[in-house]
Amino acid sequence: MTDNITSVGGGSRPEADVSALKGRTGAGAPAETRGRTTIADGVVAKIAGMAAREVPGIYNLGAGMARAFGAMRERVPGAGGGGAVTRGVKVEVGERQAAVDLDVVVEYGVSIVDVAGGVRTNVISAVERMTGLEVVEVNIAVDDVHLPDDEEEQTEPNEGRVR
Repeated sequence: MTDNITSVGGGSRPEADVSALKGRTGAGAPAETRGRTTIADGVVAKIAGMAAREVPGIYNLGAGMARAFGAMRERVPGAGGGGAVTRGVKVEVGERQAAVDLDVVVEYGVSIVDVAGGVRTNVISAVERMTGLEVVEVNIAVDDVHLPDDEEEQTEPNEGRVR
């Protein structure tokens, strides 16, 4: 008997094989083996996005245009700003495995190699622990480096501006 986990658009992928219970269903089988669990691709994307953002040295996720449109969308009431968690995250979910693609912006001064390794470790750990899927790859595209001066320019008031 197996507990099946399926993506919303895909087939089934066994999470754990409980070989001692083969052929047993219904009231005689343990509760955790009765039924099927379905995980949407968007759930895997959210888990991966949150896990990537937890790594020190990651400033943001998403390519330049995606971040710009996302920032505008978040300012408009009712425009669905909830996509910020999955911005810069693409996942492909199969029967038993998942692949993750991330577009990231790193902080200036950090080792990109170390940050990428930390992101891979954190994303793989979170997705596998929470979904039971095997993460076969985490591809990372570093799209930008956030400079300390960038933030100061964005937060300064328009002092010299005439109204």
